[in-house]
Amino acid sequence: MKIKLKFLGGAGNVTGSAYLLEASGKRLLVDCGLYQEWELKSRNWQFPVPANSIDAILLTHAHLDHSGRLPKLVKDGFRGKIYCTGVTVKLAEIMLKDAGHIQEEDALTKKKRHEREGRKGPYPEIPLYTVGDAAKTIPLFEPVNYGESVEISDGIKATFHDAGHVLGSAMIKVSIQQGSDERSIIFSGDIGRWNAPILRDPTVFDKADYVLVESTYGNRRHESMKYIKEELAEVILSTIKTGGDIVVPSFALERAQEILFYIRELRNEKRIPMVMVFVDSPMAINITEVFENHPEYFDKETMAVVRKGLSPFDFPGLKMTRTTEESKAINNIKGTVMIIAGSGMCTGGRVKHHLVANISRPESTILFVGYQASGTLGRQILDGAEKVRIFGQYLPVRARVVNIDGFSAHADKDELLKWLSGLKSPPRRVFVVHGEPDSAGELSSVIKEKMGWNVSIPAFLDEAVLD
Repeated sequence: MKIKLKFLGGAGNVTGSAYLLEASGKRLLVDCGLYQEWELKSRNWQFPVPANSIDAILLTHAHLDHSGRLPKLVKDGFRGKIYCTGVTVKLAEIMLKDAGHIQEEDALTKKKRHEREGRKGPYPEIPLYTVGDAAKTIPLFEPVNYGESVEISDGIKATFHDAGHVLGSAMIKVSIQQGSDERSIIFSGDIGRWNAPILRDPTVFDKADYVLVESTYGNRRHESMKYIKEELAEVILSTIKTGGDIVVPSFALERAQEILFYIRELRNEKRIPMVMVFVDSPMAINITEVFENHPEYFDKETMAVVRKGLSPFDFPGLKMTRTTEESKAINNIKGTVMIIAGSGMCTGGRVKHHLVANISRPESTILFVGYQASGTLGRQILDGAEKVRIFGQYLPVRARVVNIDGFSAHADKDELLKWLSGLKSPPRRVFVVHGEPDSAGELSSVIKEKMGWNVSIPAFLDEAVLD
């Protein structure tokens, strides 16, 4: 039995997930994510192995830190199939085209600014990929169902299981048969949370030879989800009193829909007054429509709302702003409004414009509801920077900065251990991935101490032989 596993991303950091599995003469790539940490973005430009040497890709879910380099790989010569759940195909199409558009816009903006400043920087004018490159990626997607075993090639099959992280997200179990020997490898993708709204709980496995487990929050315990509504109501009520706006940098997939879900409940319970809420993201608007068209992925509680003929994501005062003109007009509104805009880590998109308008206003609130990777603008603000650089200018941070930790769609330390404890016998080896060093290190130590398992924390480009 000879299987090689190479860590091409999501190793020693959170974004850029990509794991190369070599077996039976085939090369399979699990995820192909975009690096979003500022100091690692240069890795997006050169994939560690030739694109045309990869036979197939298994995609856990549509978030860009797992899917965002797919158009670059296709641009560079990948022509195989990309396997993922059916709704992930729809979501990835929206997100990758949007990412291509942002890449084009950012390249043009940099070009103009660098010309103005009379300087040149790394990749100042060339987009990583375009909308057209993203469009060429979509025909390669091959939809699969949860629980369905897909034969990738002779002796290699993959089965997708509900990860409970975002709509259509999957954990992937790869089984490899070589003669009379068989090995199974579980790729956790991003593990969701138990009892979270909208989606079902994560799948738990009882056996596997090898496990790759994410560790985004491997050293933290989340606040209880039962306090989310209280904290959200407090932010809204206090900002109404000061007369500022609430700017919410939000991931378009899952987080935007969760915020709408909770605001709807707060409104129904009469715990907050009517305040205008803008979803200022064409991508988030399109993704919300996908959610409403696929209630089969919802949990029982959310399905009960749907069966009453209601939308879990709609309420009076909600405005969806698709056009640039509509987006700009928001800043002319008097009184408090809530603006939900991408990107979730403030690395691009419309949220940066709303930050420019509000970050120096003491009466406004910047509300974070998701993970902020090292080096991102969002992380700088959350870590208490006194001033930040946006669109080439430094702005003082005077707005109130709030983080609601309970919103996270990632399992925390205890939930990750709960997921691993489903295994009835020790795996041959556990690889702790998709986490910053402190997070991965603590989770690895706890697994060793509590379970006595063989655990590794791979670094970028490390290779392991799975016997």
